[in-house]
Amino acid sequence: MDLETVRTFVAAADAGRFQEAAAELAVTQQAVSKRIAALERDLGVRLFTRTARGAEPTIDGQAFLPHARELLRVAERAVASVSPARRPLRVDVIASRSAASGLMRGFHRTHPEIDLDVLMLFDIESAVSAIRSGAIDASFRAVAAPGRPLPDDIAAVRVLDEPLQLLTGPAHALAGARSVPLARLAGHRIWMPGIVPGTEWAAYYDDLVAEFGLTIEATGPNFGSDALLDTIADTPALATFMGEQMRLVWPAGYGLRRIPVTDPTPVYPHSLLWHRDNPHPALATLRAHLTALTATVADHDDAAGTWAPGWVIPR
Repeated sequence: MDLETVRTFVAAADAGRFQEAAAELAVTQQAVSKRIAALERDLGVRLFTRTARGAEPTIDGQAFLPHARELLRVAERAVASVSPARRPLRVDVIASRSAASGLMRGFHRTHPEIDLDVLMLFDIESAVSAIRSGAIDASFRAVAAPGRPLPDDIAAVRVLDEPLQLLTGPAHALAGARSVPLARLAGHRIWMPGIVPGTEWAAYYDDLVAEFGLTIEATGPNFGSDALLDTIADTPALATFMGEQMRLVWPAGYGLRRIPVTDPTPVYPHSLLWHRDNPHPALATLRAHLTALTATVADHDDAAGTWAPGWVIPR
C-alpha cells in the first residue's frame, strides 16, 4: 500500500475538501483525486462521498481512517528508529568497570539530554565491523595492533593514557612500597588470566614483557575480577596489573594494595574509533567532550617518564 495515498486520504478526511488537502500537501487538486482513486481501487471500496460542502468519508472510509492514521504513525516510528538525530548514541566501552566506561559516565553527567546505548564488545574486529555496519557509533580501543591497521573509513583519536598500577595482597614482597620502578618487577609473577591471544590488550602486554623482561602469566580459567581479587589477596607470590581508573571494590579484610608503577610508568592508550561518514550529531558532541577533557589533563609523554607500545596511534 502506497503511504502517499494513505497520507492523502487522511489529509482529505481531516480537511473535508480535496482542495484544502491539496494545499496542505503542496500538490494539485487533481493529484489528490488521482491518489484517492488509486487507494479506492487497491481497497475495492469507495472512501468518500461528494457533497455540497466538499467530501465526506463513507462508512468504509470512516472504518479505514483510524487504521490509516496508525499506518502513518508506524511509518514515522520506523523512520525515527534509523534517524541519527532521533536515536540513542551507541558506544562500545569493552567492559563496565573500565576507564572507557568512566569516560562515558562523565559524558552522560555533562550531557544528560543525550540518549545513550552503552554496549560491551569483546574484540577490535567485532567493534570495527559494528562501526562499519552502523550497529554502533563509536568504540574505545587501543589501536592499532601490529599488522592490523584500521580500515580507511574508520577514524581514531587517542583520548586517554591510563597509568597501570600493581595490585598485590598484604603479604606480597612489594606490598609496602609507595611506588615500584618497572624494572624491579622483573622476576615477580604477574598473573592476568583475562589476557586473550589476538586482542589489542594481549599485544600491549606482549610488548611490555618483551621490553622490560617481565613475567606475565595468563594461565588458568578467567572467573572474573572477584575471583582474581580472592587469589591475589591469598597468594603472596602473585600480583596483577590494573588500570588506574579501573573501578574495583573488595572486602576490607583483603588488605589489597594498589601501587603506582614508575620509571617509566606504563600507560594503556585508549582511543575513540568511529566511521568517518557517521552523521549522528551526538558523536561530534562526544568527540568535543573528550578533546576538552584530555586538554585539561597533563600530557603523558616520554619526558614525563611513560611508556606505551610504538604501534599505538600518536596523541
